[in-house]
Amino acid sequence: MGLDDREALEVLRAALDPENGSDALVREFYTRWFAIDTSARELFPPDMTGQRTAFAAALTYFLGEVIAQRADEPVAFLAQLGRDHRKYGVTQAHYDTMRQALGNSMRTHFADRWDTRLADAARDVVDLMIGIMRGAADAEKGPAYRDGTVVEHIRATRDVSVIRLQLDKPLYYHPGQYVTVQVPQWPRRWRFLSPSIPADRSGALEFHVRSVTGGMVSRAIVEETAPGDRWRVSSPHGAMHVDRDAGDVLMVAGSTGLAPLRTLIMDLTRYGVNPRVHLFYGGTFPCDLYDLPTLWQVASTNPWLSVTPVSEFATNPPWAGDYPDPEPPRGLHVRQSGTLPDVVTRYGNWGDRQILVCGGPAMVEATVAALVAKGADPDRIQHDPLTG
Repeated sequence: MGLDDREALEVLRAALDPENGSDALVREFYTRWFAIDTSARELFPPDMTGQRTAFAAALTYFLGEVIAQRADEPVAFLAQLGRDHRKYGVTQAHYDTMRQALGNSMRTHFADRWDTRLADAARDVVDLMIGIMRGAADAEKGPAYRDGTVVEHIRATRDVSVIRLQLDKPLYYHPGQYVTVQVPQWPRRWRFLSPSIPADRSGALEFHVRSVTGGMVSRAIVEETAPGDRWRVSSPHGAMHVDRDAGDVLMVAGSTGLAPLRTLIMDLTRYGVNPRVHLFYGGTFPCDLYDLPTLWQVASTNPWLSVTPVSEFATNPPWAGDYPDPEPPRGLHVRQSGTLPDVVTRYGNWGDRQILVCGGPAMVEATVAALVAKGADPDRIQHDPLTG
């Protein structure tokens, strides 16, 4: 029955689900793959923990969609995965050894109950997944990535840096999308970052990066990046957007979650008429609102934009004096104190708005939950995938 055998597919999905403890199976797969194809090991970072979890989560999602008989989204997902894997240097030969290693690992894992039904389902799933990824990668004719040079590093706050690049060739993306980035301090460790300006024909690119606890790459970017560093930037992802014909907009940004929303706002300034946009921009301390001057400049010449600064604490810590004062001139909304979910929902449920929420996973989850509890339509709320 293969792909039509839902029971067999459920067995495979349960075994691959990270929440069920799938690390042994996924570890077995990578061990086999690297043993039969030593060149594959060079594609990945030394620490494979994150890679194994991401791969298991991707397979779990794909199998869930196949079981639910939803074809469009998983096909698009795998096609994007195949195109994106070109940046690692994945070749067509790697897909052959990957298929062999994954199939053999499944057979070993299910040795005590491996039968024709499970074998057929596993074979068809692996063939479909590999086929879509390989076909999409082969069909993509554009470059797998763009290289660029760091031209400016601005330490905006104690844990936030603004990095400006000049790419060798321009990268085209839609406002609100994010890209994958590799920095010289951590080769082969790609991280998602959101451009903070619209795509530029000259190749200019800007990122806002926050150093997070335990984040080796983000910490290296904030503390070690210097002009002249060579970065590698890969293909864009995501579909966050503003529909100019779908009514007014609520935006909620926590810290560097401002970047994609800032890009969308800057893109809207190209038009003479726009829906009203109300942006809540939050941080822990007032000094964390590092980009208020830019937002003030945009709002002062675009009456459709309103900005409400929000900080959890009303006063700054002692170290704030080491960084530029982010307070804008008079004219912006008065700063509010409290958490973003609390402050935003004080104004109502925003049920008549398109809603875009960007920031850390905890903030996004709390804000979305608070808005939905107040009556906002969850189908009108957009945010990027939640990753820790």
